[in-house]
Amino acid sequence: MRTLLVLVCLTIAATRAAAQTIASRDPINTSRNATASDASVADSASGQAGLASEPPAITKLIGFVDREVNQSGGPHDGFYPELGNMITGSGWISAGPGYRHQLFGGRAQVDGSAAVSWNFYKMAQVRFELPRLAHDHLSVGAQSMYQDMVRVDYFGLGNNSLPSNRSGYRLDETDVFGYATWRPGPDWLSVNGRFGWIHQAELSTMTGWGVSYPNTLQTFTNATAPGLTQQPAFLHGDVSVAVDTRNHAGHPTSGGFYRATFASYSDRNFGKYSFDRYDVEGAQYLPIIEDNWVIGLRGWAAFSQTSSGNVVPFYLMPSLGGKNTLRGYYDYRFHDRDMEVFNVESRWGLFTHVDAAIFYDFGKVAPRPSDLDFSHLKNSYGFGFRVHTREATVGRLDVGHSAEGWRVVFKMSDPFKRSTLSGGRTEVIPFVP
Repeated sequence: MRTLLVLVCLTIAATRAAAQTIASRDPINTSRNATASDASVADSASGQAGLASEPPAITKLIGFVDREVNQSGGPHDGFYPELGNMITGSGWISAGPGYRHQLFGGRAQVDGSAAVSWNFYKMAQVRFELPRLAHDHLSVGAQSMYQDMVRVDYFGLGNNSLPSNRSGYRLDETDVFGYATWRPGPDWLSVNGRFGWIHQAELSTMTGWGVSYPNTLQTFTNATAPGLTQQPAFLHGDVSVAVDTRNHAGHPTSGGFYRATFASYSDRNFGKYSFDRYDVEGAQYLPIIEDNWVIGLRGWAAFSQTSSGNVVPFYLMPSLGGKNTLRGYYDYRFHDRDMEVFNVESRWGLFTHVDAAIFYDFGKVAPRPSDLDFSHLKNSYGFGFRVHTREATVGRLDVGHSAEGWRVVFKMSDPFKRSTLSGGRTEVIPFVP
């Protein structure tokens, strides 16, 4: 209750500041979002009389990112920087080279990239895509992705797992899959499908600098970490229906995103790790005062189902904790067969391209769907800052607090974005919160 009162007070203070800002502004210049080029970015900034003058370095950074990283106006042929597309736990930043080439007048493209992260995670991918079939209603593609995740945290099963049981494991795997997106009519409705093959993932001793806690392979057993001693190859497939009315997927200030997904994993080696998973997710962005004060709401739940005698491998169980769910906890802090999480975030503009935010996160994991109620929830709260272009978040810094202390998160993506929803570049293993 004390936490909620603090958040309410901070929100009221932010509201008054935003209202004073709007009252002093020219009503014609209502958009504080930036456009793609340096010139238009500068024009946009100069028109925002109600906001504090933005440092020129930020304006130049936004112009560069919009041109070279986000490639506003559409992707172009040639080299590009591969940034920020690794999973939770990879570290503050990842970077590497990418190359893209369009064929047949933009009706097909090939794409390849590789990157190394702050924590020495590695990834490489190559993709071929036909994005404009059936009068632009259908896109299909195929991708091969390799990942080497050198230190993924695991604390044990359940909502009451102990922070003192923190351990880590290394996981490397290769996934080859095809995917398709069908837009039957309106732009806001899509049906997405994927089918692929995961070669036998390899669990091994974690590596990396600054490691000071035990290895999962030494701390847990197959009973407390199902799938620890055997890693099968999987045939996997999923289908999802999504409604997306957000104005910008990478930096939404209005609209919503709603998705339902069914996924199936078939164990091809041992016959005991097959399972199905159901996902539902919804996010809504409420512009209280134009784009200068926005409330973001998100709810997400995942449920696992197995036939008799089968179990879900621990690295594919739903998990909570870290940059996109409970920001006051370690990455992958809680694991179990089912989970739920809710996020509330209030953002308001400091400069044309900089927002301040406060947030409150709460959720839990459970062995059965019937246990997903509103008792014994884990919660975190905190504040942060976002640097953004008109359409994408360039970087965000979040400081979160929970019963287990303070955590600092820096990422190059919106806090409600999941890497499993980033177009063709998807991660299936491990389960990424």
